[in-house]
Amino acid sequence: MIAEAAAPRVTRLILQDFRSYAALDLRVGRGLVALVGENGAGKTNLIEALSLFSAGRGLRRADLGDMARRETDRFAVSVTLDGPEGEHRLGVGLEPGEGGRAVRRCRIDGADASSAASFSEYVRLVWLTPDLDGLFRGPAGDRRRFLDRLVLAIDSRHGARVNALERALRSRNRLLEDPHGNRAWLDAVERELAELAVAVASARRETAERLDAQLLATRDDASPFPFARLALVGELDELVASLPAVDAEDRYRQMLSDNRPRDAAAGRTLLGPQATDLAVRHGPKDLPAEICSTGEQKALLLGLVLGHARLVRAMSGIAPLMLLDEVAAHLDPRRRDALYDALEVLGGQVWMTGADPALFAGLGTRADLFQVSPGEVVPAA
Repeated sequence: MIAEAAAPRVTRLILQDFRSYAALDLRVGRGLVALVGENGAGKTNLIEALSLFSAGRGLRRADLGDMARRETDRFAVSVTLDGPEGEHRLGVGLEPGEGGRAVRRCRIDGADASSAASFSEYVRLVWLTPDLDGLFRGPAGDRRRFLDRLVLAIDSRHGARVNALERALRSRNRLLEDPHGNRAWLDAVERELAELAVAVASARRETAERLDAQLLATRDDASPFPFARLALVGELDELVASLPAVDAEDRYRQMLSDNRPRDAAAGRTLLGPQATDLAVRHGPKDLPAEICSTGEQKALLLGLVLGHARLVRAMSGIAPLMLLDEVAAHLDPRRRDALYDALEVLGGQVWMTGADPALFAGLGTRADLFQVSPGEVVPAA
């Protein structure tokens, strides 16, 4: 286990009216937790509940209202977290607010917290889900969202910046629809947009560069999980890489002004962080990830996520809680054993799901193994 990092563990998970669980009180003790059950049993629901203790919408990116159990309009999730300074109780849920509108509530040790970003003082989260298996061959938007999740695990303010950027983009797009609109108002929106765009692009660039350097410095050519090389591709990313932030804002703002006719015709803003792509290469082979085999891409993605967990630990001082959904299903025994060994070395708690108990046989007594059935979780025999 790597030293000099806090390694908080969830020792108790309580659910009320969350997804398929009317009520659940689950106690765990070990750093590795394996959840076994048939498809649809509710395994992913458990790690989704844990993912709510980070900024954003959780690992499924679902609306909060969709997380409430059928025929209810609220839910509650709480965890007891055992850390270096003792226990803390974190809670998140959906409750009716003013006018009947549901609102997200966050609490730390019984006191209201301003947002889920406040949880980052106590726990950091990293996750991997099956929908990311096609990341390298999929659309650029999927890689941007993946990149933003990498940034968010390190900088909890990044989500608010991205949301503000999206609002500013929508405002500019609406103003461009009116050829006789208020030019001064459009200037003001573009000024705000430039500041937000450069801030988002800079945060992405810093994380990508740090992670790329970390992956290269810790490369192990004998590892079954090859190291990746990362780069950001986009006009704004080139500006941010070559100019001070203030100059990049000025240049981007001028580009926005110059491109108003083109963007108006397209119905959207074409240039900016919303057009960034994350380029990934297979390090040992020096090949674009998208042309690698399916098995190579899976191994490359695992190496990338493991490297990101190490970076989160190094930058935050907290070994992240890792949520791995069906992560071992398509790994051969050698890669499975190597994965479990790597996870144990990271030092943070890991929650894994799988349909076949045999997938976790190599863990032996290192893990808490639970059998999951609809609405129920019990220790596996």
